[in-house]
Amino acid sequence: MSPEYAMQGLFSVKSDVYSFGVLLLEVITGRKNSHFYDESNSSNLVGYVWDLWREGRALEVVDTLMGDSYPEDQVLRCIQIGLLCVQESAMDRPSMSDVVFMLSNDTTLPSPKQPAFITKESYYSGDPLTSEGSHSINEVTITMLGPR
Repeated sequence: MSPEYAMQGLFSVKSDVYSFGVLLLEVITGRKNSHFYDESNSSNLVGYVWDLWREGRALEVVDTLMGDSYPEDQVLRCIQIGLLCVQESAMDRPSMSDVVFMLSNDTTLPSPKQPAFITKESYYSGDPLTSEGSHSINEVTITMLGPR
């Protein structure tokens, strides 16, 4: 779900572009954005891919089931396109027709800007069953009913 829709209820064609970018990164990594948690990094899948992209280690995100059976340049291009689709500002994201063009041609791609992602740091801090944690792991509260 695009951040502008999640936070402000604003939906546009760029919301679909964001979703496509997440899907593209999920296919490449073999992981789901919604179930991703990496203890060495406090962000979701999009943030993890972004961090490795900035460090020049983007190929480390490729699903290990792929082995070495993929053309690195094409996978790097797809990662870059995925990151272009999940940029924080909807205005910076390409249109879907631009994405199709980028996927089917070898044109030079712009550098992606920081993606929109929410860190999961607060979800895993403290013990969720005591007062140290601000909420449960899955953000569900329990109401204990008692007699008066």
